Amino acid sequence: MPSEYSSGTSRSQGSITKTGNGHARRLLVEAAWHHRKTYRNPGQVMHRRWEKASPAARARGHAGNHRLHHKWEQFTARKKRPVVANVAVARELAGWCWSLATIDD
Repeated sequence: MPSEYSSGTSRSQGSITKTGNGHARRLLVEAAWHHRKTYRNPGQVMHRRWEKASPAARARGHAGNHRLHHKWEQFTARKKRPVVANVAVARELAGWCWSLATIDD
């Protein structure tokens, strides 16, 4: 979550705040770096794990990975700094994880 200073019509956002669980925040930011590279087909070990999942879960995971990588590409095209893009992708990843945890199958 970025810090913010607002006064009247002016609004400026600062750096990411230290709100919430620091360990979870660090894990999300580290995981977000993995979406920088193009999503590729999983290897044999991961493929066997994916085979155990339901088709709906596999489709949702595949779509989520592509969406997170697409976010990276958008930020790169807009010439954003990699650390800024990574925090934004980490935020998107947190929302995606939350949606997975609260979904009713």
